[in-house]
Amino acid sequence: MGGPFYAVKLGRRDGLVSRASRAQYILPKPTMSMNQIIKIFTYRGFSIQEMVALTGAHTIGFSHCSEISSDIYNYSRTSAFDPSYNPRYAQGLRNACADYRKNPSLSVFNDIMTPRDFDNSYYKNLPKGLGVLRSDRALTMDARTRPFVELYARDQKAFFEAFGRAIEKLSLYGVKSGRRGEIRRRCDSFN
Repeated sequence: MGGPFYAVKLGRRDGLVSRASRAQYILPKPTMSMNQIIKIFTYRGFSIQEMVALTGAHTIGFSHCSEISSDIYNYSRTSAFDPSYNPRYAQGLRNACADYRKNPSLSVFNDIMTPRDFDNSYYKNLPKGLGVLRSDRALTMDARTRPFVELYARDQKAFFEAFGRAIEKLSLYGVKSGRRGEIRRRCDSFN
């Protein structure tokens, strides 16, 4: 997939309790405002630039249609879709996601240009209205985040370096040690 090299520290322990419901309080949601998303990251010691670099992970992967349905269907009385989308792209998403209610696993690539490459295409897409998630498109509309989107769109090396540093920092966040964590023999076994 390409992308930057970064060190991955070994020996991280799992928490003693794992519940998906707890994640809703610590992970950003694509429907959150940029203020809320920035607050989540800064509360954990990450700068806005680090947050924008980490969001570049959206250059690979996909999003479930259910996550974007309110933005592409019946958005408002005057618009069928969120006007921050490129109109042709919005129509393509509407077509691709048409059966999302029948098929909840239906999803679309986060980066339609190079979905299998870890590159800076994600940032190049955003000013064109080609961000799948509302939070992605909001990065170009906020004066605090736009300069980093523009930097990473024009300079893949700068993105790779910033992403590498930020993902290493993220990997060290909240590390458990001693009795505060455990090494699970089975990852599908939760308390």
